[in-house]
Amino acid sequence: MRSTFHGIETAKRALFTEQANISTTGHNISNANTPGFSRQRVNLVASRPIEAPGYMRSNIPGQLGTGVEFTSITRVREKFLDDQFRNANRSLGEWSVQSDSLSKLETVFNEPSDSGVRTVMDNFWKSWTDLSKDPESITGRKIVRENALALVDAFNETNKHLTDLKTDLTTNINTMTTQINSISNSIADLNLEIKRLKAYGDNPNDLMDERDYLVDQLSEMVNVNVVDTEDGYDVSVGGTMLVDGLNSPGTTVAALEAQFNGGGVVGGKIEGLIISRDQIITDYQSQLDAMVDTLANGEITVTLPAGSTYQGTMLAADQSVTVKGINGLHQLGFLFNTPPAAPQQAGDIFVTSDGSPTFTAENIRLSQAIIDDPMNIATSMRTEVLNGASETIKGNNTLANLMAGLKETKFQFSPVASQNGIANGTIDEFYASMIGQLGLQSQEANRQATNQQDIVTQVDSRRQSVSGVSLDEEMSELIKFQHAYSAAARFMTTIDETLDKVINGMGVVGR
Repeated sequence: MRSTFHGIETAKRALFTEQANISTTGHNISNANTPGFSRQRVNLVASRPIEAPGYMRSNIPGQLGTGVEFTSITRVREKFLDDQFRNANRSLGEWSVQSDSLSKLETVFNEPSDSGVRTVMDNFWKSWTDLSKDPESITGRKIVRENALALVDAFNETNKHLTDLKTDLTTNINTMTTQINSISNSIADLNLEIKRLKAYGDNPNDLMDERDYLVDQLSEMVNVNVVDTEDGYDVSVGGTMLVDGLNSPGTTVAALEAQFNGGGVVGGKIEGLIISRDQIITDYQSQLDAMVDTLANGEITVTLPAGSTYQGTMLAADQSVTVKGINGLHQLGFLFNTPPAAPQQAGDIFVTSDGSPTFTAENIRLSQAIIDDPMNIATSMRTEVLNGASETIKGNNTLANLMAGLKETKFQFSPVASQNGIANGTIDEFYASMIGQLGLQSQEANRQATNQQDIVTQVDSRRQSVSGVSLDEEMSELIKFQHAYSAAARFMTTIDETLDKVINGMGVVGR
């Protein structure tokens, strides 16, 4: 025969199980907006049935059900979607950093504008044109000097901004590496705690969510590879182990840079920072240096008009000569000497601060002789013999015209110095090509960052549809569990009333 009190145990199990369902649903609702949280579900099974008790096997058909039990509380999560999200997040981190760096580069060059290098160069060429109209003017020479100083300052300041930007990127790499190691330490600590709780048969769902959320953050910085082992997550970047179970070896800036330079995939923001610093900004510095060196020393071919004095001889006809940039051309001119003496050849316009024969945007300076005396700027290329002495012809504007014409003169650029692609062209063409390249790179980086953001959003939406908390769904579940709990309580009341009838109402017939 069946036990009289069997129903009490069945009702009790139902009450405990539905209470667990309600508590878990409340936990989900409470964490609906918690980053990284995965909704949890109570896993229910029918408790093991029993045969009707007796000394011998009962002939009553079937087995007697004993109610319901919950075997575990687990989180709803798919590793496949996690891997997709982390791969997309890695690319987003890389392109977002490059997009930001290129945006800062556009701010540094500030083109087109009234204060950019192009405007300063135009003013420099224009000042020579104005000087050619009045080659004896001291005011015109001062204007040339000031525009030359402005051009030098523009080059120096642009290089300084580029260097500062590289320094900022280096600081960001160091800071992010420290952050990576901090997150790695936290993952190792969580591995230890999760392993300890699992040894007791528990499912530390919230701790596992926290660990996965840390890995998600890590995936934006580097290309992480995650392997789930008995000791927890093993996290690595290429061949570098960040987390080895319960240990956290971490990484260094040198290790990450060596991996990238060796052709390995570092990924994430770290790779974006390294590419921005060592490739993008370095390339634009090289291009700017190439332009500056070519402006001062690059080979150009100019045509000297008849009557010009060249190598001590007056030219009878026009003659094409090749000179080394602005400095080489200026050296063909003659200064006005006071008192009159043998014509003095003009010197360099630009010099280097460190004495190097190669000009860069950092070391270019205006000649101190021109700073001290603008009359050291030459305009004439003709001399004559007066009263038995050779003198510079005043009013001659040959050199000033040639200087002004350099704006449209083609220079020979070093093809190795940059990736600009212009080996023979004007200074303006080279600079325009450089700015055009920057615009295209910035546009592409913005496009890639936008696309990756869309992909990350899409993958995360799919992941949230599986793991995220839907308040509508949870409220529906809560109503269902509430009714089930009420029904179990009613069942308990029914058993109680039955037992009351058995105990207090039976066996009193005839009293």
